[in-house]
Amino acid sequence: MAPRTARPAGTRPVGTPTRGTTNPNRLRRMDRWIAAVHGAGLRRAERAPTAVDLGYGAAPWTAVELLRRLRDDADPRTRVVGVEIEPARVEAARPYERDGLTFVHGGFEVPVDGSPALIRAANVLRQYDEDQVAAVWARLCARLAPGGLLVEGTCDEIGRRHVWVALGPEGPRTVTFATRLASLERPSDLAERLPKALIHRNVPGEPVHAFLRDFDRAWAAAAPYASLGARQRWIRTAADLAADWPLMDGRRRWRQGEVTVRWSALAPGSY
Repeated sequence: MAPRTARPAGTRPVGTPTRGTTNPNRLRRMDRWIAAVHGAGLRRAERAPTAVDLGYGAAPWTAVELLRRLRDDADPRTRVVGVEIEPARVEAARPYERDGLTFVHGGFEVPVDGSPALIRAANVLRQYDEDQVAAVWARLCARLAPGGLLVEGTCDEIGRRHVWVALGPEGPRTVTFATRLASLERPSDLAERLPKALIHRNVPGEPVHAFLRDFDRAWAAAAPYASLGARQRWIRTAADLAADWPLMDGRRRWRQGEVTVRWSALAPGSY
């Protein structure tokens, strides 16, 4: 099992508790993307890579699922540590510990030994002010192993709509929009799930607003493809969008209901 804690005795976790809302399979889209995009990085690690589920909430489902998905689809050596700032949530999760899965009390200091290959922080920063985000990102990125990945974002309660930022030790890299296509009316429906760094920037004059505007226009132009199914319409939309925006993925990921764009194209001026 992974070590329980690397936080010095007597120190307090950094951060504040979340509402704790969680559901089985809520983070499946994020997990699927992590395994596909970062799986090779996990496999290159000399030692068994450690993945952190930061702020997993009132129930341990997302950590349990992350272990299974990363071991099945990325690297069978992967260990997962669930980190929660509420001690009662940690105690409630302990019966679910198994080989490769442990739960510890902590926050943004990420109290695990060594440097994690992955930190996933889903639905954690929504309660913070926007001007706090950059410092949290920097703190978490500083905990990553060389070549490691921080994935921070937001989804709805059952995981149909998701937007996340991927960051390396050097800072933010990409933004991914992911959705259950059958439930999508237009791409800008995802705006309500923008991560904290972007959600208040969805106003005229900001890059993310322009991106979502162009996304909707491409979706409308691709309406004839709807007769072939929502997936084909999404693929056509993404192909058209790529003519004007630096998309970082291709048809294989688009088929999953995803579009990933370079962070620099959407970044507010303060980042």
